[in-house]
Parts: sequence; C-alpha cells; structure tokens
Amino acid sequence: MLVSLSNIHKYYNGREILHGVNLTINEGERIGLVGANGCGKTTFLRILTGKEEPDRFVEDDGVISRASKTTVGYLEQMGGLERSSTVYAEMRSVFADVLQAADRMRELEAQMHGALDVVSEEYSRLTAFFESRDGYLIDVKIKTVLNGMGFGEDTYDRVISSFSGGEKTRLAIAKLLLEEPNLLILDEPTNHLDFQTVLWLEEYLKDYKGSLLIVSHDRYFLDKLCTSICEIERGHLTRYKGNYTTFTRLKAEAVARQLKEYEAQQKEIAKLEDYVARNIVRATTAKSAQSRVKALERMERIEKPVMPQKAAKLRFTYETEPPFDLLQVQNIDVTVGIGEQKRTLVDSLSFEVKRGEKIGIIGENGIGKSTLLKVLLGKLPHRGNVHWTSNVRLSYFEQESTQLNPNNTVIDELHDRYPTMTDLEIRSLLGQVRMTGENVFKQIGVISGGERAKVCFALMMLEHGNVLILDEPTNHLDLTTKEVLEEALAAYTGTILFVSHDRYLLNRISDKILEITPHQAELFPGNFDSYLAVHQQRELLAQQEADAQKQRRAAEEAKERGTKVYRTKEQRSREAQRRNRIRTLEQEIDALEQQQQQLQEQIGTEEVCADYKRMQQLCNQIEQVKGQMEEKFEELMLLEEEA
Repeated sequence: MLVSLSNIHKYYNGREILHGVNLTINEGERIGLVGANGCGKTTFLRILTGKEEPDRFVEDDGVISRASKTTVGYLEQMGGLERSSTVYAEMRSVFADVLQAADRMRELEAQMHGALDVVSEEYSRLTAFFESRDGYLIDVKIKTVLNGMGFGEDTYDRVISSFSGGEKTRLAIAKLLLEEPNLLILDEPTNHLDFQTVLWLEEYLKDYKGSLLIVSHDRYFLDKLCTSICEIERGHLTRYKGNYTTFTRLKAEAVARQLKEYEAQQKEIAKLEDYVARNIVRATTAKSAQSRVKALERMERIEKPVMPQKAAKLRFTYETEPPFDLLQVQNIDVTVGIGEQKRTLVDSLSFEVKRGEKIGIIGENGIGKSTLLKVLLGKLPHRGNVHWTSNVRLSYFEQESTQLNPNNTVIDELHDRYPTMTDLEIRSLLGQVRMTGENVFKQIGVISGGERAKVCFALMMLEHGNVLILDEPTNHLDLTTKEVLEEALAAYTGTILFVSHDRYLLNRISDKILEITPHQAELFPGNFDSYLAVHQQRELLAQQEADAQKQRRAAEEAKERGTKVYRTKEQRSREAQRRNRIRTLEQEIDALEQQQQQLQEQIGTEEVCADYKRMQQLCNQIEQVKGQMEEKFEELMLLEEEA
C-alpha cells in the first residue's frame, strides 16, 4: 500500500463535492480518474497530495494514510519549475544529491595520498550510493526524456521563463519522469503534447516502475495505460476493473442492474405502504400493519442510480450510391499563404479512395491536413489533379464552424438554408442534437464550440451526403456526444475522410490511415493500432539493418587492415562457449517474450478484468518475466562486448 484515503468529505459554499470517498493505491497500479467537469477530480487530487485538507465531522472522517516509502509526484500547470533556470540545469537539479556525491568523490580522489583508510571508507560509501542511483547514466536519462518530450539540444541552454505555457507543462512532465516518484499523478498530461510526444509518453509510462494515477479525457491514453478506472459522480467515487473501454461497459451494466433493483424495491415499498395505509386503523390488522411499518424502517434503501443525460441522436444518411472508384488524387501540392507568405507544406501527394472506405488522416501539427481537405473540396488552388467520380454528394464539417453566420440565431441558420422547413421540423431536428429551449434563439456567435458543432451535425443530417469530410469533429464535444458521434459514424455506410488527433476515434472508425509527411502520403490498411504495429515493425527492421551494416563495416575494416588474429586452443574454446551461450540466451529471451505476450493477452480478457486477484497475479508474473529478460539482456550485452 502506498496511499489510503478513507471517508473523505469536502464542502464548498455549502455544496458537497466529495462524500465518503474511499481509495487505496497499491504499488504498481495504473489508475485512471474520470468524471464530468466540476465533479471534484482536482479537489480529490489536492487532498490526496496534502495540498488541501478534507472536512472532518467525526473521528473516523478524512483518514489519509501514507507508507513511509511513498514519494508523490504531481503534475500541476507549469508547477515545480524554477523559471530563471535553464532547461538542462533544471533537469540536473533532480539529481542534486547524486551530483554532490560525485563532487565529493572527486575531492577524495585528490586526497587519496593522505589519510587513506578514512578517505577510502567514505569514498566506498559514496561510490555505492552513486552507483545505486545510476549516477553514470544521469546525462543519458536527461537527454532521453527531453528528446522524447520534444526538446532538442538547441533548447538545453534556454531559460525556462522564455517558453510558452504548453512548453512549460511538457518540461514539468519531463522533470517528474526524471524524479521517478513511486506514485506519479498526472492531470491531463496529453493536453499540450503533439502526436509523436503522446506516443512516446505512452511507451515510457508502460514501463514505469511506480504507480500511476492519471486524470485524462484522452480515452485511447487511458485504454493503453490503465488497469482500473475510478469515476467521481455526485460526490461518490466508484472503482471499476479494466481499462476505459471496459469501464464504459461495466458502468452501463451496473447502472442497469441498480435501476432494476431500485425499481423492484420501490414496488415493494409501495406495496407495504399501501397495506399499512389500509390496515393500520383496523383493530384486526393493526398488528400486521405495524410489523410492515417496522420492515419499512429497517429496509436499507437503494439509491436511484444516476441516469445518463439524454444524449444527442445523430444519424447520417444518403440516397444516391456513387461508383466504386470514388476519388483519384494525383501529384497535388499542399500550399498555404499567398505572395511572399506562400509556403508549400507538402510537395506531391497521390492516393485513391474507394466507395465505403473510412479513412483517418494523420500527420504532424502544421503539415497541412486541414488544408488538404479544402484542396479536395476545391476550396483552394493546387497543382495536380483531384478527380471525384459522378454522383458524389459531399458533406463537410469544418472544425471552427466558419461556414455558420455568427449573426444568425440557431433556428434562423437552418431556416436560411432550408426555407421550406417549418419551425416545428427545425426544432425537432435541433432537439435531436440537444439544442433545445431558449438555446435555439441564441446567436451562433455566442454559443459554445460544442454547441456550434451540434448545429453543423444537424445541417449534415439534412444534406444527406454520401461522402462525409470531417476536420477534427470531436474537438469541442463532451464525452457523451463524442460517443454518440462515433456510433453514428460507425453505422454510416458511405465514405468518410476525416482529420483527427482523437486516437480513440481513429481506432474505432478507420479502416485505413492516411499519414501525411513533408514528402508523401502513405495509406495504411486497418485502424490506428494496425498503423502503429506497421511503424513498430519498420523501426525494428531499420534497427536490425543498421546493426547489420555496422557489423559489415567492422568486418570490411578488419579485412582492409589485413589483421590476422591468432588464437590459442584455450581462446578458441572460450569463443565457442561464448557463442553457444549467446545462442542459448537469445532462445531464452525469445521464450520469455512469448510468455510476456501471452500474459498480456490474458490480462485483456473479460474474465481477468473482472477478477482483481487474478489480474494482480498476472501483473506480478509479467514483472518477474521482465526482470528475467533484463538479466539475460545484460548478460548478452556483456558477451557481445567481449567479442
């Protein structure tokens, strides 16, 4: 156990934020914390980290226990950084005690000719401490983490105060990762990260040795890292085993089960109360009525479950089916700006789209993904050819909703486009996307980004496009509406081209991924997970090829030097033993990797997700396998170095 919270209560201005919250965090756990905005997640984290005290009404309220070995790292916005420090100096400050030990060791080395016994004892103690903290790897660790978080060597000497807010948040994450607390708390860590940095952070945290508590709206991030999800709702905290996808299913089942039990109890209560009302005044039945009164008093009332808010209803349909070969793009450029400001983002792109395909478009920030969609729509000039087949009806979602008139009211926006529709028909359609009541008379320019997106979806349902072109459709949506949109896009049988950073959406909807780079566009079959697997395989092959080239160069250099190595019989024997041992280690590592993969597959099954003890056993087995693999890798590296 690292931290345990028992019976936590918190009130603000007479409003209860947290009610009787309990949570225990054990070593190695990966917990996601979710809940609606304003539900109390940040308050809970502040109490957990000791920055705020819970309210206490009786002796057992607000008990917070921490193991003596617990160290907590908490990511706050731009927190924990010395603004006047340089990037590299700030990262090195994490290892201040180790660096002090190194300085003292150098002083002792200069004194070795003096009091040797005293010096040797202190030097040995400092050396053991230095090595236990991986002192020789400090700079390697710093450069690995800074590079992964998007900070190259050209930023090392920059003063932290010169960075933007998002960059400071990334630096705060980097510093926390280097501190390696055994409980790492991250509050929306992916908010200021680009695609590649999020992927790097995911991989880094997968192997993090401490426990993780993550608050995030990035459902893919939660899916990849978390083994349990805690939800704060109406002041209560409920814990579910499994990742985010499992949580959504388990919660739906729990709500349905609780509602069924609540309704059954309400029927029983009504039956008992009716009997009491009819028989309490009768002398012959008063005794039995009184027993039912006592039964009602003893009854533990089931609380009515929190029912999900009425969600939007989205359904995209079309009438005309286009030909199979839908779109051909040949040698187009992606260019922004005009005159001296003109800049070509991508030189030449070529790809094809078939009817019914759902293609997610990804690429680095600023690579021109949104511009590409406008080129395909014919809204921007370009080189090359964009050829749509016949009978294509395009429906376009633009992320900033600039096609809406900000001076129009919501209802007038639809009236202007579809003047034959009645007020009743328009309000009925707007009701489907949860634009109701007085909201329909608000101007487009004053409603929220999420509400503007809903208006755009309403218009798209009226357009009946057989090709949907979407630019960051989930950017301004709440979680419930995101899920509704995903269901609608999954059910849609037409063609979809969409740009998104929402990896959960990319994974759920895409059957192909189009990746745009400065030099080309490449189409990958499958969803986002499939795309990642291809890239990982390519990186592995590239590394293997680089290693092979290195070996070939070494052999060629040795051959050019004409070096002849003469070895004794004993040396040849040791070399043969070394080769045999390397072969054995490689086989053992392969077997352990297969064992680890099998264990990870077991963890993903529903049976294991529902059995916490079994999941804990499997996690422990995986850690043991990883430890064995590390030992064998170290031995293998030593043997290869001997060569």
